[in-house]
Amino acid sequence: METTALVMAYVGVALMVGLAGIASAVGTSICGQAAVGAMKKNGGAFGSYMILSALPGSQGLYGFVCFFMVQGMLAQPTMLQGAAILGAGILVGIVNLAAAIWQAKVCANGIVAVGNGHDVMGKTLILAAFPELYAILTVAATFLISAIVK
Repeated sequence: METTALVMAYVGVALMVGLAGIASAVGTSICGQAAVGAMKKNGGAFGSYMILSALPGSQGLYGFVCFFMVQGMLAQPTMLQGAAILGAGILVGIVNLAAAIWQAKVCANGIVAVGNGHDVMGKTLILAAFPELYAILTVAATFLISAIVK
């Protein structure tokens, strides 16, 4: 019984940190590709490209923050704690993966527009905050889950 709880907890942590990290790698890569293309037209806006490219990197950090919230339960988790960490891991991993990719698409379009000379940096930041909200909600949900099952 203890082994099952431990395995569930560690699979949850792996999904939590792993998928969120993959999410950031994919998201920042999407933006980086757009930035390289945009630099061909407008190399002077690199600062804007860099800021927009970095935004999807936050999802990986959220996965890591969530790990710190549950790490105290990893030594000898109960079945409830193991299931809770697994559930939180699935939640954090999948939502952050989707949020990073969709946020990257918003940012990549903003990068292309800035590269074409349009003044849309601020507006792109605002629009990119919407997918970010759902990633942040996974941190809040993990906090609540970890508080309930401790």
